[in-house]
Amino acid sequence: MTHLNKKQRLENNHNNTVNNHFEDLHDDLIISILRKLATSASSPSDFLTVLSTCKRLNRLGLHPLVLSKAGTQTLAVTAEKWSDSSHKFLKLCVNAGNIDASYSLGMIRFYCLQNPVSGASLMAKAAIKSHAPALYSLSVIQFNGSGGSKTDKNLRAGVALCARSAYLGHVDALRELGHCLQDGYGVPRDVSEGRRLLIQANARELACSLRSYLSLKSGDENEILTDLSVVPVQEIHPVNRFLKEWFSSGRVDLAEGLRMCSHGGCGRPETRAHEFRRCSVCGKVNYCSRGCQALDWRAKHKVECTPLDLWVAAAAEIGDNGEAVAVEIDDNHGER
Repeated sequence: MTHLNKKQRLENNHNNTVNNHFEDLHDDLIISILRKLATSASSPSDFLTVLSTCKRLNRLGLHPLVLSKAGTQTLAVTAEKWSDSSHKFLKLCVNAGNIDASYSLGMIRFYCLQNPVSGASLMAKAAIKSHAPALYSLSVIQFNGSGGSKTDKNLRAGVALCARSAYLGHVDALRELGHCLQDGYGVPRDVSEGRRLLIQANARELACSLRSYLSLKSGDENEILTDLSVVPVQEIHPVNRFLKEWFSSGRVDLAEGLRMCSHGGCGRPETRAHEFRRCSVCGKVNYCSRGCQALDWRAKHKVECTPLDLWVAAAAEIGDNGEAVAVEIDDNHGER
């Protein structure tokens, strides 16, 4: 009995020593470690699981110094797991000064929670701090007059926001600005400069894709040269993935007559009827921007696109009485 009691005392002393070692760590050191974790975590659960370990980690993990450094993947809440708790977590990050959180929550409120005023305000908060995706998203809103009427379009503001985002290195904004210059849309027409920007956007996108692809390889040059057909496509931002999941899951139904952007990496819905532009050739797909239209054309639509007169003619079926069935065509293509 004495031997067992002694062994138990030793185990208790060991546990107390371990606990005391953790308690002896200064808060500043733990906050520094948690900041690195918040920056590098690959998902929200990787970060939040650590916070659930004990009360002290939970308290320090929600410190503004930690939340202000939460990375894009740490903030990548999915539509399936959206809840009041995840909304509250993003708000805490926004209040801590995290500009990625301001952008993400702004997009979610603007398009998903039908709160365009609050959503645009949060995106503007990020844009003021030179957040390139927020600047580009605000430019799309200005180009389309999203959240308002058709008369709320502000092309000059859209071009200015797009130019600032492109200057900061946002490839989609660079492509959009190139199309604006080519078409003279919201800015004096300059075809040669527009074409130069489009070439620059394609070059940057290819460079990023190749860099991502090469980083996955072990260094076998022969394998790289023979396998360039699988160069990865541009990664979808977590908030765009959230928008896609939100509306495709049936959680919320779009109002009658509203359409989604047809580009698979976007996820934006219309906020009013005929807000987005249609493909001028087939009229069957819709885009929130020229950038999305160009990306979708390259990805798949160039294979699917059929001239409007051909598919209308094919749709005119012959009835049982030998008469052609009339086909209605919507002339309002919602173009800019």
